[in-house]
Amino acid sequence: MSGIDAGRRERTLLQFGSIIVVGGGCYGSYYVRQLTRARRAKAVTWSRVLVVDRDASCRVAAECAAARDVAEWQGVQVVAQEWEAFFRDYFAHAAANPEQSRLDAIVPSPLMPHLMLEWVKDRARTRWPAREIESRPLARAPKVPWQRAAPNGSHFVSFAEWMCPINCIEPARCPHTKGPRTWSLPDSAREYVEEERLHGRALAGPVIFHCTHRAYGVGMFDTWRVLEADDFVRTVAERHAVEILVGTMSHCHGVFEVLAVGGADPGSVDRGA
Repeated sequence: MSGIDAGRRERTLLQFGSIIVVGGGCYGSYYVRQLTRARRAKAVTWSRVLVVDRDASCRVAAECAAARDVAEWQGVQVVAQEWEAFFRDYFAHAAANPEQSRLDAIVPSPLMPHLMLEWVKDRARTRWPAREIESRPLARAPKVPWQRAAPNGSHFVSFAEWMCPINCIEPARCPHTKGPRTWSLPDSAREYVEEERLHGRALAGPVIFHCTHRAYGVGMFDTWRVLEADDFVRTVAERHAVEILVGTMSHCHGVFEVLAVGGADPGSVDRGA
């Protein structure tokens, strides 16, 4: 290998600490297989992969136990725990030790609830126990081709009106339309906030957990982005009531929700969570 080739390989190697895979079923097992292939190809390296599933006998656990090549699954662990409980403990540790989690990333499941918002919301409730903190539906529909509003305030959105394959990396040219991908949900979220402000609504944000392709068809967002979101909520809601647009999304699919923090009670105590 030439020195130039070696330099190119070194630049493209992605290094992670802990990679958190949400769910150990069909989606999670696919992501883990792809990550192990990426590591074998020297595209990715990590300290550990934590697959979080309430079922200790989930598909990932079964595949790991049946693997002939033990080294292939080295560093992969199944954590038998509910997602909400896991992230409550995981992010509490990450917030207290941000340098240790600097290289961590999260692989979301297409079927998971809005877990990152729930953690940020729980942090706000701990910080301001006397204030009303809740999720609210969007005041108006965003400009996307497909959307569904859920009773709990979640608003699911997509630029695709077709079924996308699990391994789509959302390239610049859409594999379905065969044309350029001219859309991106993070841009749409920012435009939505700007338009709401023009309509007189004091909507803050957006807070975006952007899942982007990292390697071999696996999308992730970084742990530090979630900690950054918590800091943002603390800053904008410290002294007054506020509504914040929060979204977990890729370029094509996602969920929007409004996090509402009520007005401060003069007698309440900021616990500094």
